[in-house]
Amino acid sequence: MIPVARSFLILALLAAAGCGARQPAAPATAEDPAVAACRDEARDSPAVRDLGRRMLIGDISQTERVRAEQRAAEARAFNDCLRRRGLARGGGVEQVQPRGGIF
Repeated sequence: MIPVARSFLILALLAAAGCGARQPAAPATAEDPAVAACRDEARDSPAVRDLGRRMLIGDISQTERVRAEQRAAEARAFNDCLRRRGLARGGGVEQVQPRGGIF
């Protein structure tokens, strides 16, 4: 075979081999009913409700801290729900609030 014909043959074999390859699952979108259900479940999670009960009216600094904790608890509950339903991959990095000091 001449080199050009061999190149085309190799290319054709590679293309044919790629036809049966599995495509990765499409990520869940915000419009997906399962995602909306997880979002509702996260808002009503026990951790978020318990934090809401701890909030004191009138104490601005405490209110902001509790709201931040609520957002973090809701995000964790949402991600847990997505993982249980197989809509999100496991793993990831949790955001850590700085404590002060050098780092």
